[in-house]
Amino acid sequence: MHEFTAEVEALAAEILAYSLDRLKNDPPLDGPRTAEDLFNEVGNTITAKGLGGHDALEVFTSVLAKACISTDHPRNLAFIPSAPSEYANLFDLVVGASALYGGSWQEGAGAVFAENQALRWISDLAGLPESAGGVFVQGGTIGNLSALVVARAEAKKKYPEATRWVIACSEEAHSSIVSAANVMDVDVLKVPVDINGKLSGPAVATAIDELHATTTKRVFVVVATSGTTNLGIIDELKGVGKAAHDRDVWFHVDGAYGLAALCAPSVRSKFDGIEQADSFIVDPHKWLFAPFDACALIYREPELARVVHTQHASYLDTLKDGAWSPSDYAIQLTRRTRGLPFWFSLAAHGTDAYTEAMEHTLEIARAAAELVKAHPDLELVCEPELSIVAFIRKGWSASDYQNWSDTLLADQVGFIPPSAHHGQPILRFAIVNPWTKISDIELIMSRL
Repeated sequence: MHEFTAEVEALAAEILAYSLDRLKNDPPLDGPRTAEDLFNEVGNTITAKGLGGHDALEVFTSVLAKACISTDHPRNLAFIPSAPSEYANLFDLVVGASALYGGSWQEGAGAVFAENQALRWISDLAGLPESAGGVFVQGGTIGNLSALVVARAEAKKKYPEATRWVIACSEEAHSSIVSAANVMDVDVLKVPVDINGKLSGPAVATAIDELHATTTKRVFVVVATSGTTNLGIIDELKGVGKAAHDRDVWFHVDGAYGLAALCAPSVRSKFDGIEQADSFIVDPHKWLFAPFDACALIYREPELARVVHTQHASYLDTLKDGAWSPSDYAIQLTRRTRGLPFWFSLAAHGTDAYTEAMEHTLEIARAAAELVKAHPDLELVCEPELSIVAFIRKGWSASDYQNWSDTLLADQVGFIPPSAHHGQPILRFAIVNPWTKISDIELIMSRL
C-alpha cells in the first residue's frame, strides 16, 4: 500500500489537477442530498477489492463533493463560513502529504516553531505579554473547554472550600460554554446583557457578588464573548475583565469569530480590554482565511496550562525535556499541525494583506447594512459591529423565511439559512470572504 507506483503517481496528478481547478475557478455552491439518494447513485463504496484510486476519486469529485455546500463560496453567508486563501489551501496539501505529527517538539520542532510564530502574531495584536503562548486545537469548543479546565484548576488552589464551581457568562454566550460546563460538571450563571446585547462589568460584578454572598458556590471563570455568532456583538471587555480580576476570577474571552478583526485598525478599539485576558480563543478558519480546522488557544501564563494538561505515561517520559510540546496546552495528545496552513498563508502574504482583506469584508458589511436600511421590506436588527448583518423581512412568518432560504439554495444563488433573535425569525449575512462583492449582496436581496 505504501509503494509509490505509476498508478499512485497518476492519481497524485489527478488530485492536484482537481485541487488546482477548484482554486482557479469559482467554487460551486452545491447542496445536500439524502443518504438514500446518494446510495442509489454510488452504492457501497467500501468493497473487498477496492474501487481503485481513479474510480474512488471520480465518485468523490462527481457525486459526493457536489453533495456538500462550499463554505468558501462568496454567497455562502451562513453561520460563520470559511474563506481559506489559495496559499493556505495549497499548503494544507503539503501538511497532509508530509505525515507531520504536531504533538511534541521532539517530533515536529520545525512545524511547532512555525505555528508558534503565528500564535505570537495574534498574541501581539491582543497586547498580551511576550511570555504568552498556546496551541492550535480543533475548534472553539475544544479551545474553550481546555481554557476553562485550567481556570478551574487555578480556582481550586485558591478556594478549596468551594462546594460547587460556576462559569459566569452572558445570555448570548456561545453554546460551547454550556457544553463545556456539562463536560466539567459545573454550573452556569447566565448574566443579563444590556440594551445593546453586551455583557457589562457592573452586571458581572453584581451577579458574582450576589452568588458569593448567598451560597458556597464559587465563580471560577468569567467568559466574555468578542463577536457573538448570531449578531457579532462584542462584550465590554475592559469592564468585564476588571470585574473578574477584582474578584480574583479568571477572565476568558471567546473570540472564535470576532477577535480575528484585531488586525483591522478601523475596529481595533472595540476590543480594548482583551489585553487583560487570562486566556482567549480565535478561529483562523472563520475569518483569518485558513482552512478547517484551526482554533488558536492562547494563555497569558501558558505554564499554568502545561501543568494541568500534560499527560503522563512511561512512553511519554522522553518528551519531558523542557521543550514546547503543543499537546501539553490543551485537551489532546495526538494532533495534526493544524496551524501550519494559517502560518504559511500569513508568512507568504504578509500581515498587511490580512489587514486589507479584513477591512474589505468590514466595508462590504457596512454597505450591506445600508442596502438593508434602504429596502422598503427589510429592517435592520442592529447596526453591525463587525461583519454580521442581521435583518428581518417585514410580514414574513418562520415558514416564509425557511422557504425563501431553501429556494435560494436550490437555485444556487446563495446559502442564507434563517436564524432567530428574541424569538423572532431573522436573516443574517456573515461576511468573512474577501471575494464577496456588494453585487453578491444585491443579487441575494433582489430575491427579497
